[in-house]
Amino acid sequence: EVQLVESGGGLVQPGGSLRLSCAASGFTFSRYDMSWVRQAPGKGLEWISHINSGGGATYYAGSVKGRFTISRDNAKNTLYLQMNSMKTEDTAVYYCATGDYSDYDVFNTQGTQVTVSS
Repeated sequence: EVQLVESGGGLVQPGGSLRLSCAASGFTFSRYDMSWVRQAPGKGLEWISHINSGGGATYYAGSVKGRFTISRDNAKNTLYLQMNSMKTEDTAVYYCATGDYSDYDVFNTQGTQVTVSS
């Protein structure tokens, strides 16, 4: 059974930083491209970043490019998202997912809440 467990969310002030983690199990993590997606209050899922299986290629939505960094540790079956220069519009529930921007699956993971507020 695929399990994706996110952690690291919380309350941060505008301009601050957070680092999210996603522990993966139930599948061969190193063989899969992975993504981060988010859902702001009252809105649908928004893809924000994707990393290929080996970690050598990364992609970002325009809304986070230059501020967020996706990475992975295949030895630890863990995906990361470093978020810097955060804005109030980054407030959302953040989910990790298998796949890329055009085809991803969050497997009913619970996500982690990120709130950016002064």
